Amino acid sequence: MIIILRDSAKDEQVDELIDRLNKLDVKANLVEGVHQRIITLIGDTTKIDMDSVQAMEIVEQVKRVQEPYKKANRRFHPDDTVIDVKGRKLGGGTLNIIAGPCSVETEEQLITTAVAVKEAGATMLRGGAFKPRTSPYAFQGLGAEGIRLLIEARKITGLPIVTEIMDLKDIDLFADVDVIQVGARNMQNFTLLKELGHCDKPILLKRGLSSTLQELLMSAEYIMAGGNEKVILCERGIRTFEPKTRNTLDLSAVPLLKYHSHLPVVIDPSHATGIAALVEPMSLAAVASGCDALEIEVHRDPKNAWSDGAQSLTPEAFSKTMEKIKALAEFCGRPVDKN
Repeated sequence: MIIILRDSAKDEQVDELIDRLNKLDVKANLVEGVHQRIITLIGDTTKIDMDSVQAMEIVEQVKRVQEPYKKANRRFHPDDTVIDVKGRKLGGGTLNIIAGPCSVETEEQLITTAVAVKEAGATMLRGGAFKPRTSPYAFQGLGAEGIRLLIEARKITGLPIVTEIMDLKDIDLFADVDVIQVGARNMQNFTLLKELGHCDKPILLKRGLSSTLQELLMSAEYIMAGGNEKVILCERGIRTFEPKTRNTLDLSAVPLLKYHSHLPVVIDPSHATGIAALVEPMSLAAVASGCDALEIEVHRDPKNAWSDGAQSLTPEAFSKTMEKIKALAEFCGRPVDKN
């Protein structure tokens, strides 16, 4: 971190600031230039509040030389993190496919879909027990009953289950869930992220609708700072000015996140586009971009789905898409993991 001082800064004020900074376990050094004075900071600057330093009358500007996230940073962890989910390896050079309905609706609906996606090659089962919806009148999920049905589907198919948590009060219900998903709307729910940092489960963290990649990585840092380093990053599309799709899928996020971080990266083409016809081409593009997994919504009867039917593939369409995904993944040297 570099602190650029104003010309009007008095020596005693500068000395006072340096003393204050040194007490924060960093080494502050004053550099006297011909036209400018700066303070360089060496050490862990994550605990320094840039805004409070910037607000000081003697400070003209504060700049970070390195990213504020440390545990998620590839600079300090050059090897890819590999997260084991019941034998499935995320980040280990193979491709995983997380598939299933947006919402758990009924036992028959979930079980038939789970069996179908497994037969097509999916390696994990997704399904929403708790559903964040824009409208308070829309279906909000079955809650605890939805989780029970997911566990039943796992018994039948053997697929690890992925489902979203919305509130800390429900965390005990997730004791037997394999991967806890944090949705886009909760990406900066720091109280929730801190608590998930104390659990020993993989956390699939989705990028917020209007969040930068650095903000996503800082949210991952909240979880990892608590001791849980099993974080999976998910790009699910961001809000832009384009109204033709539900969101805009930022495929550049995959190589960028992999450049800056060692954590596995997932692409959710269903939420990114909101259009079933776009799921296949965006899935293939995501595989080509180097993602570690895809999260795809599948419903046996999309027209009558209780939520997000427009972006859901039928089991038949998913099976055909999987054939193309498998072929491309094999070509790219990252075959689909075996379910």
